Amino acid sequence: MSSVTTAFHVRSEPELLGQTIVVIGGSSGIGLETARRARAEGAKVILTGRNPERLHRAATELDAFRTAAFDATDFKLLEKFFNDLATPVDHVLVTGPGPYYAALEDFDFDRARRDIEAHLLLPLQVARNARKKVRPGGTLLFMGGTGGRRVQKGFALISALTAASPAMTKNLALELAPVRVNLIAAGFVDTPLSAELLGDELENRREQLRTTLPIRRVVGPEDIAALAVHIMTNTALTGATFDIDGGQQVVAA
Repeated sequence: MSSVTTAFHVRSEPELLGQTIVVIGGSSGIGLETARRARAEGAKVILTGRNPERLHRAATELDAFRTAAFDATDFKLLEKFFNDLATPVDHVLVTGPGPYYAALEDFDFDRARRDIEAHLLLPLQVARNARKKVRPGGTLLFMGGTGGRRVQKGFALISALTAASPAMTKNLALELAPVRVNLIAAGFVDTPLSAELLGDELENRREQLRTTLPIRRVVGPEDIAALAVHIMTNTALTGATFDIDGGQQVVAA
């Protein structure tokens, strides 16, 4: 008696087919990679960014549905951008600048105010302007970090912002329901922004992380993009903070 095993290959439908995603800060790094992943899953993407040339390159690569070049922390321009959206969208991802670290004796309060705008006021402004533009069950997705959870000299501001973001996310999830609101808290991510901030120390940092992280590699923007798309497609997720740092918090990295 013989048996025959037949392999069936099931082709799954793209997870974001027919949906539209806005990526604020979508011309490079995590934003661009998430837009790239979303396009691969069938989504239309609307990209915004400060640099028109970089934004144009990203839009050309991804065949973006639409672009808008402006500084998202100019809240009048941000409001205009959302008002100009002719049709509802399904998801909005908000990226941001890197953290500001400084000891009190070196603290630049003007820079600190800009950092507070970018990490707290920008998400609030996006939430207020997007609430009538995002379809029920869609997502507002913000980017935060895990580094500020450490107690360390020079971390006063970033620690406060790191603690505030999850609380803000939970409250917005309640206020904006049935639109879902979530936060991605990333550790070190190997992006052009990281390269800009670290300069000549970038490769040393990469090697340190390869040696110490439990995953034995550096987290890249594609890792964040995969998580972002999962949060967009899993409609049971809201009010949550998702850590993604390769295990950085559990080791002295």
